[in-house]
Amino acid sequence: MDEYRTIQIAGRHVDFVALSWGPDSAPLAVLVHGYPDSPHSWRGVAPGLVDAGYRVVAPFTRGYAPSSVPTDGSYHIGSLAHDAIELHALLGGDDRAVLIGHDWGAIAAHAVAGLVDQPYRRVVTMAVPPAAAFTSRDGGARAYISRLVRQARLSWYFAFQQLPVLAERSLPRLVPHLWRRWSPGYEAGSHLDAAWSAIETRRTEVLRYYRHAARPWTVPPEHAAAQRAVLCPTTVPMLYLHGSDDGCALAEWTALAASTLPAGSRAESVRDAGHFLQVEQPDLVTRLIVDFFDAR
Repeated sequence: MDEYRTIQIAGRHVDFVALSWGPDSAPLAVLVHGYPDSPHSWRGVAPGLVDAGYRVVAPFTRGYAPSSVPTDGSYHIGSLAHDAIELHALLGGDDRAVLIGHDWGAIAAHAVAGLVDQPYRRVVTMAVPPAAAFTSRDGGARAYISRLVRQARLSWYFAFQQLPVLAERSLPRLVPHLWRRWSPGYEAGSHLDAAWSAIETRRTEVLRYYRHAARPWTVPPEHAAAQRAVLCPTTVPMLYLHGSDDGCALAEWTALAASTLPAGSRAESVRDAGHFLQVEQPDLVTRLIVDFFDAR
């Protein structure tokens, strides 16, 4: 069952368009996509969550078409986290609600999970580990430096996308290149088409995710607490998933993430999957998520 409906949600700074599955009375699951992507990448996961009893809502995040350009002009981590919290309220979420994020959606979910008063009972993040994993000294100083150097080489695009005009013009070639490099051997097809459709007319807005990440001092004051929370320990049980063949972020972050998470959490490597693991291995990813949500 991949039948979804498109809904509109009027927020304070963003008018969201979202894909939705399942009955409105069911517990809420908010699924947040990353870059360069769209909520269509959740279409292989959403039906299994509905079968497990959830109402699934996957928004186009701020700036991605057809959601609106945010009136506050912010693409900071704190603002993305604030959106996830606001969506919980706007969609009538309760204490059964869960949050799932991939890539930038994972970063936003880490920030949400770092807030003591956040509304989600469990959180799943994919492909970007909690901040504490990046500072872990497991293996000693040499291993720590080696990880950071190797990750920096993979993250070259972060600096490239700070360049005005040139970065925007590169996106028609860069977006499919990143899908190929980050999920080696996977033919993205309709998922790549859906991602480009959400990005093509919003190139500068999408790149501002990276440009604002390099300028944390410009975060709106109302989102400053959520911005700081991305560096805080996770306050709720979390499932962290990472593709074993990820070409964007080192697969070894999985084990390091496991050592930073609180009791009741899990970290799993997803075999035969790269960065976009939810589209490459949707059945396995869904099973891991549902098992985690059902765990006592």
